[in-house]
Amino acid sequence: MLFINPPVATPSEPPAGIARLAGSLREHGRACGVLDLNLPCLLAQFEHEIEADDRWSKRANKDRQRNITQLRVPELYRSFDRYQRVVSDLGRVLNLAGRKSGCKITLANYEDPTKTPLRSADLLASAEQFETNHFHARFSPLLEEALVTHQPEYVGLSFSYLSQALTGFAVAGFIRHHFPEIKIVAGGGLITTWMSNPAWTNPFQGLFDLCLAGYGEDQLLELFGSESRSGLGRLSYNDFSLADYLTPGVVLPYAASYGCYWQKCQFCPDFAEGSCYEAIPAKKVIIEIDQLIQTHKPVLVHLLDNAISPALLRHLADYRLGMPWYGFARFEKDLEDFDYCIALRRSGCVMLKLGLESGSARVLEQLDKGIDLEGASRILNNLQRAGIGAYVYLLFGTPAETESEALLTLEFVRTHWQAITFLNLAIFNMPVCSPEAADLDNRFSDGDLSLYCDFVHPRGWGRKAVRGFLQKRFRKDPLVQNIERRSPGVFGSNHAPFFLSMTT
Repeated sequence: MLFINPPVATPSEPPAGIARLAGSLREHGRACGVLDLNLPCLLAQFEHEIEADDRWSKRANKDRQRNITQLRVPELYRSFDRYQRVVSDLGRVLNLAGRKSGCKITLANYEDPTKTPLRSADLLASAEQFETNHFHARFSPLLEEALVTHQPEYVGLSFSYLSQALTGFAVAGFIRHHFPEIKIVAGGGLITTWMSNPAWTNPFQGLFDLCLAGYGEDQLLELFGSESRSGLGRLSYNDFSLADYLTPGVVLPYAASYGCYWQKCQFCPDFAEGSCYEAIPAKKVIIEIDQLIQTHKPVLVHLLDNAISPALLRHLADYRLGMPWYGFARFEKDLEDFDYCIALRRSGCVMLKLGLESGSARVLEQLDKGIDLEGASRILNNLQRAGIGAYVYLLFGTPAETESEALLTLEFVRTHWQAITFLNLAIFNMPVCSPEAADLDNRFSDGDLSLYCDFVHPRGWGRKAVRGFLQKRFRKDPLVQNIERRSPGVFGSNHAPFFLSMTT
């Protein structure tokens, strides 16, 4: 089997999903390969000069290869202004490159104005017209070489993001046209979300031989007649060009669990999709990460869990990886202990991503977040004192929120602006498969693959009002602006740790 990661996704680390699937099959004696098409397809956009008329475009075009090199050098991250200019110039080159085919390309997204990944007819058209895809000239020779080399019976296409859908379907169309004997399996987070919709009828039966929801390991092992696994498979990164990703050294992604151990947050996609939770024992996690560190010599470990379990965090606090690491965590009671936060920092923790969502106790209670604001305040202060960055996620416009609660969130951020290192602001979207959607007045999109449905806010706090609040009130606050000036932009949390002290 050959696993493929299609463009476009942020090119900062190898795709852990197909790395684990490949490792799992190999553990069971099954031959397989992996092909990350995302990285070479994006890098190919910088190989040739692009016609440029204005001064910015000419500069970006002239410096494009040097800027790629700069992103792989630690010194760049010591000057935020230089970093912003480099990333902005690379984005300009991608913008110019996309104009040739009438599409919009960034370091994290791909859009075609003639097609939407939310409509199955458009995705099937992308597969049928694969030669018109912007990345076809680059992915076709790489794909053909890999298919000839591996001679797979199956190809597994991994779709994690909407931004991968149009090109991923073009890849499927290429395979179906040139290698019709190969069976195509589609999986990943995006496929899982689509299949979780009660209205799902699989419009892709003529293109994909199989669509898999969830983590896919059991289904693939069953497909090949192997015994079911015992726990999540072992990660394998030997097939990836780790040094080519756009980071100052190798970043090692590692998922210690699937799903979320909390499983209570209202409107969360995991909750709405009924995802199960499965975790690797904490002691085994430490052993596997140690082995991966010895093999690949990374500069940073990225824990991919939806939320790192308290048990694993305690093991990490007791065991020094000797390597900087970061990941998502909940505002758990353990973090209210300053000595515990110090132990985490000594273990290598440089940043924790934390989903606060709201500064209103009533909203948090309505969302079943299990967050106490006084405890969250202590945690943020502890992390700051311990030298651990806090990447805080806020969510505005939930059905429980009004402008009054949004103002409480603003006040919470103002109070803790020195302890909040980075901010991620989002406007609430109602998952189409959310049980709560049935209780609200909904307006569904024309796209049969829509991930979200528009709804009439029960308190009149609609998206337009929320957007206006964020633009005219929240982001205008001087203390919020102090935080947002530190934002790494398109690379987000993937690059944020490199602006913090990485000493372990």
